Amino acid sequence: MANKKLFTEFKPTTTEAWEENINKDLKGADYEKRLITRTTEGINIKPYYRIEDLSELEYLSTNPSEFPFVRTNNTINNFHEIRQDIIVDDFISANNKAKEIISKGVTSLGFNLNEIDNIEYNNFSSLLQGIDIEKFEVNFLTGKLAENILTFLIKYISKNNLNFDKIRGAADYDPLGYKTITGNCYEESVGTCKFSNKLKSLYELVENKLPNFKILSVNAQHFRNAGSTAVQEVAFGLAAGSDYLAKATDAGIKASDIAPKMKFTFGAASNYFMEIAKIRASRLLWAKIVEAYGVEDKSKCDMYIHSVTCDWNKTAYDPYVNVLRTTTESMSAILGGTDSLTVNPFDSAFEKPDDFSERIARNTQIILKEEAYFDKAVDPSAGSYYIESLTNSIAEHAWKLFLEIENKGGYHEAFDKGIIKEKIEETARQRDMNIAQRKEILLGTNQYPDRTEKIKLSDKSNITANEKALKLYRAAEAFEELRQKTEKAEKTPKVFMFTIGNLSMRKARAAFSTNFFACAGFEIIDNSGFKTIEEGVNACLKAEADITVICSSDDEYSDIVPVIFEKLKEKSIVAVAGYPKNSIDTFRNFGIEHFIHVKSNVLESLSIFQTKLGM
Repeated sequence: MANKKLFTEFKPTTTEAWEENINKDLKGADYEKRLITRTTEGINIKPYYRIEDLSELEYLSTNPSEFPFVRTNNTINNFHEIRQDIIVDDFISANNKAKEIISKGVTSLGFNLNEIDNIEYNNFSSLLQGIDIEKFEVNFLTGKLAENILTFLIKYISKNNLNFDKIRGAADYDPLGYKTITGNCYEESVGTCKFSNKLKSLYELVENKLPNFKILSVNAQHFRNAGSTAVQEVAFGLAAGSDYLAKATDAGIKASDIAPKMKFTFGAASNYFMEIAKIRASRLLWAKIVEAYGVEDKSKCDMYIHSVTCDWNKTAYDPYVNVLRTTTESMSAILGGTDSLTVNPFDSAFEKPDDFSERIARNTQIILKEEAYFDKAVDPSAGSYYIESLTNSIAEHAWKLFLEIENKGGYHEAFDKGIIKEKIEETARQRDMNIAQRKEILLGTNQYPDRTEKIKLSDKSNITANEKALKLYRAAEAFEELRQKTEKAEKTPKVFMFTIGNLSMRKARAAFSTNFFACAGFEIIDNSGFKTIEEGVNACLKAEADITVICSSDDEYSDIVPVIFEKLKEKSIVAVAGYPKNSIDTFRNFGIEHFIHVKSNVLESLSIFQTKLGM
């Protein structure tokens, strides 16, 4: 049996045979419409993939750690740093917290100093006191203070007789990223960013001193948190990185020297396989870009990737769903081969996290690493027909967009011309519409909300931006504002389910309508079903319903809707559940305006109801 191949008695099935059977099952239905999924990235996802889909992918013959690094630079395991960021407003408190979270499994620290305008060495020293920075990665989120931070770090290492070669981490100098979200630059309030000299001084500061410390960042996560697609995030991130390489070489720094000093930060979003493929495609394209700068040592072409779970898709209502979101996002990032990962606490997008939410965020990574063994296999998605094909599709689409930006003069010029913002806002508008129409689901917000939940939102934004900047926002904000308007109203509107007739249809449509109006936080009055119109009308009047939703079958609507509307139109806003197309014109002539159905713009419809109710 040792040399016997299994399943030789089964003949292989050809793609043609698969297609023949699929078309037979479709019974004349359109193959493209039924089975091909077109993503917001413009990528067509097939219903199945086979080995011939990989026939032209050259990188499949490479091993882990080999150029172009699609399969990461790892050779032994899938290790990544478990990172937690700390907002620094008091240096001693931040230091104590850092030591505490290290004891709880964190291997990488991120000190967020964006609220600090100035820093002295004694402050910096107190921030690191008692932390073994030879063992734990340290990152400083404050691009405008990058030179101070690096100067202090070198001084701290020397004074404490530490090994420069063992210090890992990054100073988050990213003038293009800062301009992207504020419209301005670090060194000036308006106009064109000129940072070649700053790049040179930063590089000379760490040259031959901090071989494993990054000094330059590309925060591509900003694009994701403004509503971009995965392709746009990759393309614009690469364009910004390419600009940095160009500025560095203009300043006399070799591309082979500055490329290893760069770190890319991507936002981990919720499209599971897309996010895995995105990270792999990013490494592939960056390796090609660095190589194009004449870098002969291919090890210098590896992309260092930090991933952060996105804010864009997080919700304030039903916030524990965010734990599920960050879990799948973490899985994608790790399987894609991220070098380090920050899991944002489930409540961080809309309020200050507490110890509990930070603990859940930390433990998400620890469980994936220690119990699910996500750190054991190098490039575990390798060979998957779907993921390999998706990696190639993202690479092709992102490269096309990257070249378009390069032809516009590079990232900086394209941003100043408004091209970056225009493209992302176009995508964001489409995604907002998809959410309003529930083509894209935010569980607990625009679908299956807990209508009894009450919350108080706090404004967390502290970014001062001008009209050039990208708008960072959460997709749920419009629905949350809608629901907050209801919660602040003197009276919560009552929605009465007028269920009558066909049992299965009235139950289905009442359930749909309940979910629909619960998105605005309205009070729902459901009913098991009325035997007569008169019985239902009396119950509705007794309930003092503000909105009445007639729930029955299309066949019965022609007889019952005009009667119910005539009896209730002076007392309640009457809506019809469904879209009975054969009766629509007749109903509109009666004065019925509202039809609740699967193609409704939920956000717009609920806003109209609020307006009619004087909210």
